[in-house]
Amino acid sequence: MTEGPGSAAARLTGRPVSDERAVTAALSEVTLDGGPVVMVKRGDAPGAVRAEAAGLRWLADAAAVRVPAVHGHDGQWLVTDRVPPGRPSARAALRFGRGLAALHAAGAPAFGAPPPDGPEDAYIGLAPMRNVPGDEWPGWYAEHRVLPYLRRAVDDGTLRRSEAVVVERVCEQLPGLAGPAEPPARLHGDLWNGNVLWGADEDVWLIDPAAHGGHRETDLAMLHLFGCPHLDRVLDGYQETAPLSPGWRDRIALHQLFPLLVHAVLFGRGYAEQAMTAARTALSR
Repeated sequence: MTEGPGSAAARLTGRPVSDERAVTAALSEVTLDGGPVVMVKRGDAPGAVRAEAAGLRWLADAAAVRVPAVHGHDGQWLVTDRVPPGRPSARAALRFGRGLAALHAAGAPAFGAPPPDGPEDAYIGLAPMRNVPGDEWPGWYAEHRVLPYLRRAVDDGTLRRSEAVVVERVCEQLPGLAGPAEPPARLHGDLWNGNVLWGADEDVWLIDPAAHGGHRETDLAMLHLFGCPHLDRVLDGYQETAPLSPGWRDRIALHQLFPLLVHAVLFGRGYAEQAMTAARTALSR
């Protein structure tokens, strides 16, 4: 018999379960005996649960942003705290910006470094993502974050070969486009609005990371790409704590190229067109 989320939660936490409610096909709220509610997530891709659990713990180790605690996991199931939902506020956004800056400053051993105990073969959403360490950001970003998804998009027919040439030109010019050198930052790695939870405790929590060592502007570029409540206040808090390098706004499109190509692979032509706009914008700066 196939195990369900309630049975998985009981097994991984060692506590009886009194109730469960499906949120999506892969996510459930489960009430443990005595009242605590946890989130139980099923991950079918090999290594996905291990990568997410390791990422959550690595982000939590920085003690900079709120992250749900991991209560247990195995090859298929992940059990974490449930974050009671609240409403976005400017005050929470300012604190989040400060915390995000501190998270990035906690650093990583290298660009592309996976979290401790995290697999090299990880995921960003439903797309495979390899965490291969590199010493300098431009070459690593091109080889391990842009080109793999560009090739997949071309192979799938989502991106035309003539369009791919423009993205390849960005990769060739990356040393001159990247701005001042930065040390590897501790990234959430998939920082779109859906992974930013505004809690009932008037704080911001981060979920579903694709954590790795990277460039801090990449997390911020993703917040710009998909929107974030009170983003101006998030940036105020960030800049107060760790000012960004001059010209960072001009590099937003460069850093958005990676998530846009991932989305092109997963969701099709509309994102491929956005990726082309980002590539041309990056080249024009």
